[in-house]
Amino acid sequence: MVSTLAHERSTTHDVTNQAPPLTPYDASEDTALLEGLRREGAGWAEGDVRRLGLRAGSEEAQEWGDLANRHEPELRTHDRYGHRVDEVDFHPSWHELMRVAVAEGLAGAPWADDRPGAHVARTAGGLVWGHTDAGHGCPTSMTYAAVPALRRQPDLAKVYEPLLTGREYDPGLRVPTDKRGLLAGMGMTEKQGGSDVRTNTTAATPTAEPGVYTLRGHKWFTSAPMCDVFLVLAQAPDGLSCFLVPRVLPDGSRNTFRIQRLKDKLGNRSNASSEPEFDGTVAWLVGPEGQGVKTIIEMVNCTRLDCVMMSATLMRKTLVEAAHHARHRSAFGARLVDQQLMRNVLADLALESEAATTLTLRLAGAADQAVRGDAGERALRRIATAVGKYWVTKRGPAFTAEALECLGGNGYVEDSGMPRHYREAPLLSIWEGSGNVNALDVLRALTREPGTADALFGELALARGADARLDAAVTRLHGLLAKGSQAGARRLVELMALALQGSLLVRYAPAAVSDAFCATRLGGDWGHAFGTLPDGADLDAILDRALPGGH
Repeated sequence: MVSTLAHERSTTHDVTNQAPPLTPYDASEDTALLEGLRREGAGWAEGDVRRLGLRAGSEEAQEWGDLANRHEPELRTHDRYGHRVDEVDFHPSWHELMRVAVAEGLAGAPWADDRPGAHVARTAGGLVWGHTDAGHGCPTSMTYAAVPALRRQPDLAKVYEPLLTGREYDPGLRVPTDKRGLLAGMGMTEKQGGSDVRTNTTAATPTAEPGVYTLRGHKWFTSAPMCDVFLVLAQAPDGLSCFLVPRVLPDGSRNTFRIQRLKDKLGNRSNASSEPEFDGTVAWLVGPEGQGVKTIIEMVNCTRLDCVMMSATLMRKTLVEAAHHARHRSAFGARLVDQQLMRNVLADLALESEAATTLTLRLAGAADQAVRGDAGERALRRIATAVGKYWVTKRGPAFTAEALECLGGNGYVEDSGMPRHYREAPLLSIWEGSGNVNALDVLRALTREPGTADALFGELALARGADARLDAAVTRLHGLLAKGSQAGARRLVELMALALQGSLLVRYAPAAVSDAFCATRLGGDWGHAFGTLPDGADLDAILDRALPGGH
């Protein structure tokens, strides 16, 4: 009797019908990503991307991401003796993530790489390494984006660019030119204006030394305050201007960069976002006085691309997690992945993920060709990046919520990692301009830069005649464009994004994928939530393509 009771007690702790750990897995096992990498001119980097994908999916790297978010950065305003230091301490796992990211060229390295496709290769690397943690993508993104803006001031670029484009991660605040590698941040927004940076009140006062100013003001959102240098907007005598602010001055003294607090954010917890105060802070002018927005806009274009990239990464990461769970969990007599309703959900998510990844790599291809002098690609990049930033980042929260729901209650607990991804998703729509800001930016581009519309419709024309629903959407787009009202800006940009994604899938994806996308996103044969693909959709073909190892 005692033996029987002991057996009954032990069986209550037997674990059955639970998915095993996903790790280790290959984050680069993504057909749409690898095809896009080759198509956009960076097939030479496939070996590196595959190697990085295996590392991203390793138990070690996944644990780094988990630990970096559990042990959040801590602000130290003073040392033990009372000296002001304004430093941020990070868990060792953060530094491991950063070390790999910089070494793999995910920061400024493409600007020092003459190979066609270098910027595409970096984006593909971000799409796989982002499976570890999103937060450390912030300083790598800003470092990448700072280089073209800094080139507006050749004397400064000559000093700092070799260190920003290198592949050595060298943390700690020291004289920048004494370090083996640098990271860059940016400080634009202020509490009274946010995205309306022309209302900035930070003042820049010229000194007796040409090109050198002192700043006084308070920034509202400045991420990664442990970076070595920052591009900052401030009001100079001739108007809003861009400045380079080092944390440590050439003589080894600390520049005034008083961190008032770290932001207590919804997500992105591994990354420190701060409010620095400038008071006599030494800064070097970048570009002409009064042209701060024009100088820094190239930085914004680059970071907007990274917002699209990271949203696509979150989609892919959570889809992989959801599919893994569905393969191993059974309910009502069958595995979840074999039940038609769950297959519809997963296939719908797979469509959204592939569309996001394909668009991301097309934007990276346009950026790569634009920096090499292609005017048509420059015009396409100008409008399509803003369109992609608006739409793909907005799809992220709904997508991650649906993927989380595939795990049921298991997905709602922190141990699964899904809540972290869910909290991260809204950031990408807010960072570098919210939805309204990007929608208005598209209108601005259309009205002030006529070549952008020609570039967009030229891209769409490459798929003309391949799908009637896509052709009809392009016709509707022409009609909306003729109205061009501010109130209808979101509707216009949404259709632009869907038509652009549809055209890319029609040209490059299998028929099962492009047909289902056009039927739902453009043809209207769809519900209001994921998992409402029409009966004719080829779920098997979509899932076989999207999910590693088949369905």
